[in-house]
Amino acid sequence: MKKYTFPVVIEKDQDGYFAMCPALEGCYSQGDTYEESLENIKDAIRLILEDMEMSDELAPDINSFSLVAVEVTA
Repeated sequence: MKKYTFPVVIEKDQDGYFAMCPALEGCYSQGDTYEESLENIKDAIRLILEDMEMSDELAPDINSFSLVAVEVTA
């Protein structure tokens, strides 16, 4: 098995925590706690990677990523 590293964003919302992996289209999950949302997004990533493998698609190769906060006045 190959190991992958993907960026994941986790946000707190009114229902708990929302997690997404921007490198994999449609890859998102949620959980009641931060830890649960982290485990759930790992499962979602695994499922997408397994599906990609079965379809002979290549997983994206993430060499670097950054997290940036921007301030916007509207």
